Amino acid sequence: MRKIAAATAVAVALLTQGLVGAGAGVAAAAPADAMKPMSLYPPSALVLTVEPGTGDNGSFVQRAVTLNCAPTPSGTHPAPTEACAELKRVQGDFTALTPIGAPHMCTQLWQPVTVRADGVWGGKRVSHVQTFPNACMKSAAAGVVFDF
Repeated sequence: MRKIAAATAVAVALLTQGLVGAGAGVAAAAPADAMKPMSLYPPSALVLTVEPGTGDNGSFVQRAVTLNCAPTPSGTHPAPTEACAELKRVQGDFTALTPIGAPHMCTQLWQPVTVRADGVWGGKRVSHVQTFPNACMKSAAAGVVFDF
Protein backbone atom coordinates (compact mmCIF):
# COMPACT_ATOMS: atom_id res chain seq x y z
CA MET A 1 0.00 0.00 0.00
CA ARG A 2 2.87 2.37 0.79
CA LYS A 3 4.40 1.72 -2.66
CA ILE A 4 1.11 2.64 -4.39
CA ALA A 5 0.75 5.80 -2.30
CA ALA A 6 4.35 6.81 -3.03
CA ALA A 7 3.94 6.14 -6.76
CA THR A 8 0.72 8.15 -6.80
CA ALA A 9 2.39 11.06 -4.99
CA VAL A 10 5.26 11.07 -7.49
CA ALA A 11 2.84 10.94 -10.45
CA VAL A 12 0.76 13.82 -9.07
CA ALA A 13 3.88 15.89 -8.47
CA LEU A 14 5.11 15.28 -12.02
CA LEU A 15 1.72 16.08 -13.54
CA THR A 16 1.34 19.31 -11.58
CA GLN A 17 4.81 20.45 -12.63
CA GLY A 18 4.11 19.61 -16.29
CA LEU A 19 6.92 17.08 -16.54
CA VAL A 20 4.71 14.27 -17.83
CA GLY A 21 2.06 14.74 -20.51
CA ALA A 22 -1.21 12.87 -20.93
CA GLY A 23 0.66 9.86 -22.26
CA ALA A 24 2.96 8.73 -19.45
CA GLY A 25 6.47 8.00 -20.61
CA VAL A 26 6.18 10.10 -23.81
CA ALA A 27 8.60 13.00 -23.91
CA ALA A 28 7.27 16.24 -25.34
CA ALA A 29 9.12 17.54 -28.41
CA ALA A 30 11.04 20.79 -28.03
CA PRO A 31 9.70 23.73 -30.04
CA ALA A 32 11.35 24.22 -33.43
CA ASP A 33 12.77 27.61 -32.39
CA ALA A 34 14.59 26.02 -29.44
CA MET A 35 16.40 23.70 -31.84
CA LYS A 36 17.88 26.50 -34.00
CA PRO A 37 21.59 27.14 -33.45
CA MET A 38 22.51 30.54 -32.06
CA SER A 39 24.31 32.96 -34.34
CA LEU A 40 28.08 32.84 -34.33
CA TYR A 41 28.23 36.63 -34.63
CA PRO A 42 27.08 39.19 -32.08
CA PRO A 43 24.51 41.48 -33.73
CA SER A 44 25.63 44.78 -35.21
CA ALA A 45 22.64 46.63 -36.61
CA LEU A 46 22.24 50.40 -36.59
CA VAL A 47 19.88 53.14 -37.70
CA LEU A 48 21.87 56.20 -38.74
CA THR A 49 20.22 59.60 -39.19
CA VAL A 50 21.17 63.12 -40.23
CA GLU A 51 19.11 66.12 -39.18
CA PRO A 52 19.58 69.85 -39.62
CA GLY A 53 20.28 71.91 -36.54
CA THR A 54 21.70 71.05 -33.16
CA GLY A 55 19.42 68.10 -32.43
CA ASP A 56 17.13 70.07 -30.16
CA ASN A 57 13.50 69.11 -29.75
CA GLY A 58 11.50 70.01 -32.79
CA SER A 59 14.13 69.10 -35.35
CA PHE A 60 13.30 66.56 -38.04
CA VAL A 61 15.21 63.69 -39.60
CA GLN A 62 16.47 64.74 -43.01
CA ARG A 63 17.92 61.34 -44.02
CA ALA A 64 18.03 57.89 -42.43
CA VAL A 65 19.66 54.60 -43.37
CA THR A 66 20.14 51.16 -41.85
CA LEU A 67 23.51 49.46 -41.47
CA ASN A 68 23.98 45.79 -40.58
CA CYS A 69 27.54 44.56 -40.17
CA ALA A 70 27.24 40.94 -38.99
CA PRO A 71 27.59 38.45 -40.52
CA THR A 72 28.00 40.47 -43.73
CA PRO A 73 27.60 44.20 -44.45
CA SER A 74 24.13 45.14 -45.68
CA GLY A 75 21.35 47.67 -45.25
CA THR A 76 20.19 50.81 -47.01
CA HIS A 77 23.50 52.62 -46.38
CA PRO A 78 25.06 53.51 -49.79
CA ALA A 79 28.45 51.98 -48.82
CA PRO A 80 27.79 49.30 -46.16
CA THR A 81 31.08 47.44 -46.67
CA GLU A 82 33.19 50.57 -46.20
CA ALA A 83 31.08 51.87 -43.29
CA CYS A 84 31.28 48.53 -41.45
CA ALA A 85 35.04 48.35 -42.04
CA GLU A 86 35.41 51.87 -40.63
CA LEU A 87 33.37 51.01 -37.52
CA LYS A 88 35.34 47.78 -37.01
CA ARG A 89 38.58 49.74 -37.27
CA VAL A 90 37.51 51.98 -34.35
CA GLN A 91 35.79 49.11 -32.49
CA GLY A 92 32.40 50.83 -32.67
CA ASP A 93 33.61 54.08 -31.06
CA PHE A 94 31.81 56.74 -33.11
CA THR A 95 33.89 59.52 -31.56
CA ALA A 96 37.04 57.93 -33.02
CA LEU A 97 35.80 58.01 -36.63
CA THR A 98 38.12 59.87 -38.96
CA PRO A 99 38.08 60.26 -42.72
CA ILE A 100 40.54 58.36 -44.85
CA GLY A 101 42.01 60.22 -47.80
CA ALA A 102 42.67 63.83 -48.72
CA PRO A 103 41.90 66.48 -46.10
CA HIS A 104 38.76 68.57 -46.58
CA MET A 105 38.74 72.35 -46.87
CA CYS A 106 35.59 73.67 -45.19
CA THR A 107 34.19 77.13 -44.56
CA GLN A 108 33.42 78.34 -41.06
CA LEU A 109 29.74 78.84 -41.92
CA TRP A 110 27.51 77.99 -38.93
CA GLN A 111 24.79 75.73 -40.31
CA PRO A 112 24.75 72.87 -37.78
CA VAL A 113 24.08 69.25 -38.70
CA THR A 114 23.41 66.51 -36.14
CA VAL A 115 24.06 62.81 -36.70
CA ARG A 116 22.69 59.95 -34.64
CA ALA A 117 23.44 56.24 -34.42
CA ASP A 118 21.06 53.99 -32.51
CA GLY A 119 21.04 50.22 -32.32
CA VAL A 120 23.42 47.42 -31.43
CA TRP A 121 27.16 47.16 -32.06
CA GLY A 122 28.96 43.92 -31.20
CA GLY A 123 25.96 42.79 -29.17
CA LYS A 124 25.88 45.96 -27.02
CA ARG A 125 23.29 48.72 -27.16
CA VAL A 126 24.67 51.99 -28.55
CA SER A 127 23.29 55.49 -28.86
CA HIS A 128 25.48 58.25 -30.27
CA VAL A 129 24.61 61.90 -31.03
CA GLN A 130 27.08 64.41 -32.45
CA THR A 131 26.62 67.90 -33.88
CA PHE A 132 28.93 69.41 -36.50
CA PRO A 133 29.14 73.12 -37.47
CA ASN A 134 28.09 72.33 -41.07
CA ALA A 135 27.71 69.45 -43.55
CA CYS A 136 31.25 69.87 -44.92
CA MET A 137 32.76 69.51 -41.46
CA LYS A 138 30.58 66.46 -40.83
CA SER A 139 31.99 64.82 -43.95
CA ALA A 140 35.50 65.90 -43.00
CA ALA A 141 35.27 64.44 -39.51
CA ALA A 142 32.91 61.47 -39.62
CA GLY A 143 34.20 59.45 -42.57
CA VAL A 144 32.02 57.04 -44.54
CA VAL A 145 29.65 56.00 -41.73
CA PHE A 146 27.61 59.23 -41.82
CA ASP A 147 28.20 59.97 -45.52
CA PHE A 148 24.73 59.40 -46.99
